[in-house]
Amino acid sequence: MRIDVHAHVWTEEYLDLLKGYGKTDTAFHRGMGAGLGEQEIEARFALMDSAGVTRQVLSAAPQSPHFADARHALHAARFVNDQYAETVTHWPERFQAFASLPFPHTDLVLEELARALDELGLHGACVTTSVLGRSLADPAFAPVLAELDRRGAVLYIHPAGCGAGSPLVTDFHLTWSVGAPLEDTVAVAHLIRAGIPGRFPRVRFVASHLGGALPMLLQRMDNQYAWEWQAPDVPEKPSATARRLWYDSVGHGHAPALWAAVESLGADRIVLGTDFPYENGDLFRTAVAYIQDSGLPPGQAAKILDVNAPALLGLTVPG
Repeated sequence: MRIDVHAHVWTEEYLDLLKGYGKTDTAFHRGMGAGLGEQEIEARFALMDSAGVTRQVLSAAPQSPHFADARHALHAARFVNDQYAETVTHWPERFQAFASLPFPHTDLVLEELARALDELGLHGACVTTSVLGRSLADPAFAPVLAELDRRGAVLYIHPAGCGAGSPLVTDFHLTWSVGAPLEDTVAVAHLIRAGIPGRFPRVRFVASHLGGALPMLLQRMDNQYAWEWQAPDVPEKPSATARRLWYDSVGHGHAPALWAAVESLGADRIVLGTDFPYENGDLFRTAVAYIQDSGLPPGQAAKILDVNAPALLGLTVPG
């Protein structure tokens, strides 16, 4: 059971809704093959089969229903979650899905989370690395983390596409090439600094893109821990907290990046991801094949490809 935890679906109807509510980047996500039309689905399944991918866990981020207007946020979240539930029901052997939530409105997030998990049967939730400029470690979001912890649920974290809030990224057309992994890095660092994985140990946090630059920074973070990071509510080194999370394997086929993540975070904390449709065609196949071809010990590659994601999602792998 080879499960890809980093894959997207965006229908034209959903993107139109977001655009109508003021989102300005929907055009980029149209025409990429990530819709639910018959031809798009047939092409997606053929591509999955060519790479040996059994199933994808769908997420809408970065086209998330995060709006300052609570009515817009809730309506968009319910719309996309209903679409995803219908999709999973139609193709249960090929898809699972993470719920999108109407952040930053905590009360509505809790309401929609319960509906998505209990009524729609979705398989966790997704959120962007920041929400309208606010950190995931914002104390206002603690009730959501507490509920996810109570449920032992997955929270998948995907870049927002905001360049980590820096014009030095966005104004130089580096939003996705540099900005996305930077957002991954900052978001996980915020969670570590706030001690959130330890405070909510049953939440199964999954960060995108091998954690961004995190594998390269953990030793630096540990070295500065004693004088910069340590606080009464953060009792362990950053590297120890980082290993409480999971990370998807999207490394754009760059084996040294995968090696660094495995060495720094552990092969048991890496789950297969492809970043479809951003990585399509040969890039999609490489996103899977490079794990086997990276030179990692066979047992470690097998964990990443076939073992870790089913275990994370609580699925039984056929014998």
